[in-house]
Amino acid sequence: MPAGNSRRGFLAGLLAATALPSLSWADAGSPAYLAAARDRVGGFEMVGLDRAGRDLFTIPLPGRGHAACGHPSAPEAVAFARRPGTYALVINCVTGQISAHLQAPNGHHFTGHGVFLSDGDTLCTPENDFNAERGVIGFWSRKAGYRRVGQIRSGGVGPHELRKLAGSDVLVVANGGILTHPDRGREKLNLDVMQPNLTYLDVQNGVLEVVTLAPELHQNSIRHLDIHPDGTVAFAMQWQGAPGEAHPLLGLHKRGQGVRLLSAPLARQMGMKGYAGSVSYNRAGTQLAITSPRGGQVHFYQSNGDYIGHWQRRDVCGLRDLGDGFLASDGNGALHKITPQTARPLSLSPRSWDNHIVSIAV
Repeated sequence: MPAGNSRRGFLAGLLAATALPSLSWADAGSPAYLAAARDRVGGFEMVGLDRAGRDLFTIPLPGRGHAACGHPSAPEAVAFARRPGTYALVINCVTGQISAHLQAPNGHHFTGHGVFLSDGDTLCTPENDFNAERGVIGFWSRKAGYRRVGQIRSGGVGPHELRKLAGSDVLVVANGGILTHPDRGREKLNLDVMQPNLTYLDVQNGVLEVVTLAPELHQNSIRHLDIHPDGTVAFAMQWQGAPGEAHPLLGLHKRGQGVRLLSAPLARQMGMKGYAGSVSYNRAGTQLAITSPRGGQVHFYQSNGDYIGHWQRRDVCGLRDLGDGFLASDGNGALHKITPQTARPLSLSPRSWDNHIVSIAV
C-alpha cells in the first residue's frame, strides 16, 4: 500500500475514534452511591445504588473491599482493598470489566480510600510506607493507563481517608497516627506514642497546615472525613487507649481556626464504645452525623455542633447524605433513610454491607 494511503487511513481511523461518544455515569444507570459488601455466599462485591437504595449494578471483587471512589465524569470506580491491602481495581461500571489493576509500590500498602483531583486525570491514594514508617499520598495518571507518576508525604503516619476541598485541589488527609506492617497483619504497633493529625496538602507544594489534638487525646485516631460546602472539615475518630472512657469522637475544623470537639450526653457517648465508623453532612449542610458499628448507634448534630439526637441499629456503619437526611447501611443488609426524628427502611438484601457508602459527585 502506498505510504500516503496508509497515512490517510491512520488519520481516518484516529478521527473516527475521537468522534465516538464518551460514556458517562448515565450509561451505568446514574448511580448515586457506591458501597462494598459481602454477598450471600461469602464472596465480595461492589454495588452501585440509586437514591432509593436499589441496586443498579453489582461487580464481583477478588477480596474484601473497604471503600471506593468514583471518577468525576466517566463511569469508572476505583475499589480499594481493606487495609493493609496492596491492590486497587479500576472498574468500568458499564461493562463490569476491570480496566486497570493498581499495585502499591514495594514497601507500601493502600489504606482503603482515594480521591480524584478536579482534572479527572490524577488519582490520589493514601498509603503506608511501612519501612520508612511514614504516610504518603500516591499519584496515578488515568490518561497513562493509571500509571504511578509520583508521591508526596501525607504529613503524618497512618493516613486513612483523604478528601478534596471544593473548588481546589487542596487535599485534606486524616493521618490516623497508627503504624502497621503487612507482616503483622492489622496489629497496631505504636499505640503508646501515636500522634494523629489532620493535614492540608497542596499537591504541588506539600503541607499547608497541620492540625493536632491535645496531648491527652494522642490515642484518638483520626480516620474519616466529610467536608461542608463552607470548607469546614468534620472528622471521625477511633479511641485506641483504655476502654470504657467517653472521649469525643467527632471534630470540626476550618483552615486557620481551632478545632472543636463534639460529644453526646455521657450515656450516649459511652454507648459509642470509643469508635466512630463514618461521618457525613446532610446535603444542605445543616446537620451532620456519625455512626458506631460497635455501639450500634448514629448520633446527629446541628452543623453548629449541638447534639440533637440518636438512632440505634445493630452494626450500622455506612453513612452518606440523602436529601434532608442520611442513607445508612448495616452489616445485616439493610439500607435506611434516617433523620434525627425518623428512620425509614429502603431495602433489605442478603448481603453484609461493609464500612462505607461513597457518593458519586456528578
